[in-house]
Amino acid sequence: MENYFNYFTEIEEHFQRRWGAPLLLSNLDWVLMQTWKDANIPLEAVLRGIDTTFEHHERRPSRKGRKTNGLGFCVQEVLTAAEEMKEAAVGSATLQSESHRQSGFQASEIAAFLRHNAEQLEAAELPEAKGISATPLAGETADTLREIALELESAKTPPRLEDLERRLTVAEEKLFAVVLAATPDEQIVSVRAEADRELAPYRRKMPSAQIEQLQKQYVHKRLLEKYGLPRLSLFYM
Repeated sequence: MENYFNYFTEIEEHFQRRWGAPLLLSNLDWVLMQTWKDANIPLEAVLRGIDTTFEHHERRPSRKGRKTNGLGFCVQEVLTAAEEMKEAAVGSATLQSESHRQSGFQASEIAAFLRHNAEQLEAAELPEAKGISATPLAGETADTLREIALELESAKTPPRLEDLERRLTVAEEKLFAVVLAATPDEQIVSVRAEADRELAPYRRKMPSAQIEQLQKQYVHKRLLEKYGLPRLSLFYM
């Protein structure tokens, strides 16, 4: 994925502009954006897909008075736009142009973000099961974040954001795996049922593989929220 850490914000603001008013995106919307990011779908493809969805909607007289209330309605157009960009071999140009628009994070800003997340990790009340506890790993992760913060502040060159993002992604995945293992089955079943309800209106619009990925991401997001765990990715700065 391009080093463009305003991915979520750009999509949210663009959708709100097309919707015509401030709109609080749902958990499913945020999960869908995460899935697009993980699938390396360019920001430009997502924005095009949103535009095309609203344009089609506005041309249908029978749809007047009804709103495109979530990003799920934009899935097919986003995927189509991404495929068209790939076929037209303009992806590299898009990545290049967007890389010039990086937010230019300062090492001090990233260090502050990492330390804040370390504090949240240590304050989180995490689940325990037989022989499984997420608390020790959360403490180790907090220590690692503080070490990285010190490395950034003492470095003489700007941080390599891609390398740092990989380290943070691995740390979050390891932490979530332990949290998932320690969470009672009935709670996970409840969250999956919630995900199924959220996804119900979009099942005909998405391939089964994407539905499955969204379910996993939804459970991930809801469990992190439940236990007060921060997202470690720089996308959440």
